[in-house]
Amino acid sequence: MYQIFSIIGFLLALTVHEFMHAWTANYLGDPTAKHAGRVSLNPIVHIDLFGTILLPLVLILSGSSIVFGWAKPVPINPNSFNNPRLGSALTAIAGPIANLVLAIILAAIYQIPGFKGTLWGQFLIAAITINLVLMIFNLIPIPPLDGSKFFALFIPGLDNAKLEVYGPILLLAFILVGGTRIIWPIVTFFMSILGINIGYY
Repeated sequence: MYQIFSIIGFLLALTVHEFMHAWTANYLGDPTAKHAGRVSLNPIVHIDLFGTILLPLVLILSGSSIVFGWAKPVPINPNSFNNPRLGSALTAIAGPIANLVLAIILAAIYQIPGFKGTLWGQFLIAAITINLVLMIFNLIPIPPLDGSKFFALFIPGLDNAKLEVYGPILLLAFILVGGTRIIWPIVTFFMSILGINIGYY
């Protein structure tokens, strides 16, 4: 049952994440994502076959403590922003912030009497955890993750074209050498702040 909850929670987290990228870009003056139909809470328009379905499903069914994946990239045209660099950074950070806000809302619901120890409680725990993982993972400053676009505001070169090419290789290396062992303690720290003990559903 927890695997099913994780799949639903992942789709919810990813949909909100991508919707906020698209909404923010449109709000800041770039209608590219809107014209592509991406300012939507319909998960179907954001799904990438491998990144949204196959990879997360394999991780969930294999019992991995970390579930991650990606959706179709939200198309933007930085030249449509008044300040291309700032607009790109704000559009990038909107996704992780949306996941954090959603995790906080779900944690507040979880604290309502009657949810703990129930199937709904298990779903909320799964959804909160996945939102936090998605937030933290995407803040890693390695292309093509959101962190590289946001932190490029403060660290020159993160949006360098060459780094974009090697970014996926660096990201894969990070995962293979145990990067998840860095992410998970941060997730549990945020869970504790939200008043949730992941050892108890």
